[in-house]
Amino acid sequence: MKIAVLGSGNVATHLSKALQKTGHQLVQVWSRNSENAMNLASEIGANSISDISEINEEIDFVVIAVADDAIESVAAKIPKKKKRFIIHTSGSTSMEVLQKFADHFGVIYPLQTFSKSSEIDFTQVPLFIEANSASSLELLNKLSYNLSTKVYQADSETRALLHISAVFACNFTNHLFTIAQQILKEKGLSFDLLRPLIKETVDKALSNLPQDVQTGPAKRNDTLIIHKHVELLNSHPKWQEIYQLISQDIVKMHRQPKADDK
Repeated sequence: MKIAVLGSGNVATHLSKALQKTGHQLVQVWSRNSENAMNLASEIGANSISDISEINEEIDFVVIAVADDAIESVAAKIPKKKKRFIIHTSGSTSMEVLQKFADHFGVIYPLQTFSKSSEIDFTQVPLFIEANSASSLELLNKLSYNLSTKVYQADSETRALLHISAVFACNFTNHLFTIAQQILKEKGLSFDLLRPLIKETVDKALSNLPQDVQTGPAKRNDTLIIHKHVELLNSHPKWQEIYQLISQDIVKMHRQPKADDK
């Protein structure tokens, strides 16, 4: 299979390397940033192209790994070719956005946070796939199992919900780490002080259901401590708002009667 990759960001980089590692022939790379395209192409033994219209006739599989709001406009520029398979990698964009541009189309959504500087064992990355026909799904399923041991079928709605969950679990959590870092920094304290706590919290969440291992003043509904913390954040009203909103949700969730108490 001869592949073109459109995009040069974190997902494009890791997926391209995984495809190359499993023996697929990556022929061309395009990116809005030509330097990034050249760098990625050099890493995976492909050629960079400056315009999507330059996709070779021999390319039979195109991976679109760009920002969600650019997927359709990028797909529209791909030269038409019978039997060419086009996929995107988004969690929150419908597969149907590709139907005007290809007879065979689908999605491979890797549920992972990627950074170019961090190595990932792609064989352990959950891949959620969808395709527009049984034959396309069979091909996509085979390709995905070459990349990962964790492959699941998921329609567009399910992928969107997975993406929302990932935002809460990863992006929002990291933002809360950043707020904690800033609070400590203002007092001349190092974020390193929180690393053992964060590790223990994550380890417990991975080995249990997170709801079952919740701790803290909101879990205990300790209003005295909660009010004190809110007061200490007087100089940061936005952080006060976040603290109060999350605390209220924790209190509400853990004051609900358990099923065997009803």
